[in-house]
Amino acid sequence: MFIQTEQTPNPASLKFLPGLAVMGDAGTANFPDADSAGVSPLAERLFAVDGVTGVFFGSDFVTVTKTEDKEWYLLKPAILGALMEHFTTGRPLITGTLAAGDSAPAGEEDTVVTQIKELLDIRVRPAVAQDGGDIIFEGFEDGVVYLHLQGSCSGCPSSTMTLKAGIENMLRHYIPEVREVRQSA
Repeated sequence: MFIQTEQTPNPASLKFLPGLAVMGDAGTANFPDADSAGVSPLAERLFAVDGVTGVFFGSDFVTVTKTEDKEWYLLKPAILGALMEHFTTGRPLITGTLAAGDSAPAGEEDTVVTQIKELLDIRVRPAVAQDGGDIIFEGFEDGVVYLHLQGSCSGCPSSTMTLKAGIENMLRHYIPEVREVRQSA
């Protein structure tokens, strides 16, 4: 098995491509800390590597985030070993229930929310997935779209620019009801 790595716009995150499906069509899984990794044997193993602070599973990649005081050349061998061992033994990626995903509010905003989600799925998610992350719709209230960035996008120095200059401008262009885009906590 050959696992490729790709740099992301976030210097604290590295994208690992094992050459096979990770989550496949099942969406994504975000583990922002070791406490959240209990449902995934692979995430637990990756958090056991000293310096790993975040793990994100995409359709065909794993993004790992590290502390500033650790260098990738020291972390990569342990991370690659954990990934190689996991995928060659065929162990399950997820053994428990993941936290619930996004949900649309009820009422008259359903049409606007559906449009927002479709634009995010078609135009935004593929781009942020290339950078090792994901974007999750959190809500729409009083003209403000709330989004949550995951993977390498979380904490990325260019995430504010992505939200404001990219996503906000696109959503405002296609959906007049959208006034602003904010990152949710």
